[in-house]
Amino acid sequence: MSHSNVKIEGFSRVRIRNSDGTIAGDSGWTGPNQITNLGVAHYLCANLGKTTNSKQVGFASLGEGGAPAAGDTTLESECSGTGGVVIRKTVSAASSGNTTEEFTVTFGSSDSFVLAVESISNIGLFASSAAGTLFAGNNYTSSSCATNQDVNATYQIRFATS
Repeated sequence: MSHSNVKIEGFSRVRIRNSDGTIAGDSGWTGPNQITNLGVAHYLCANLGKTTNSKQVGFASLGEGGAPAAGDTTLESECSGTGGVVIRKTVSAASSGNTTEEFTVTFGSSDSFVLAVESISNIGLFASSAAGTLFAGNNYTSSSCATNQDVNATYQIRFATS
């Protein structure tokens, strides 16, 4: 079986949840995303050979900006907590079928990922909780998120052959 034409796309869904469990906002599935140049180089190419600079997705971040450009290394206007520290949360990863890797994450109100009502509008995947190169990012219609709300996010990287 030949797979000479492989397509890689990412799609995300972000839900804002009130403390009583009701959904205050839902982006629906948005995409396709932007996989960055260094995302391709470090997370895909270098990772195949376990070579220098190889990386694996381990964290997600939310922000107030737009979709990243191919040359970006960070997510625009990442949410930051006390002292301006960027808040990246550990993702859970699972394969869905043979062609999709799914990352899920919860930003809890107790994580103080927003310090006031903020309009979140983008999401990104990273290898590190602090510094690190952005693998991929996506944007969605801006939603207000308050300090007493949680955000549940799902990010899928889908591989397709034509």
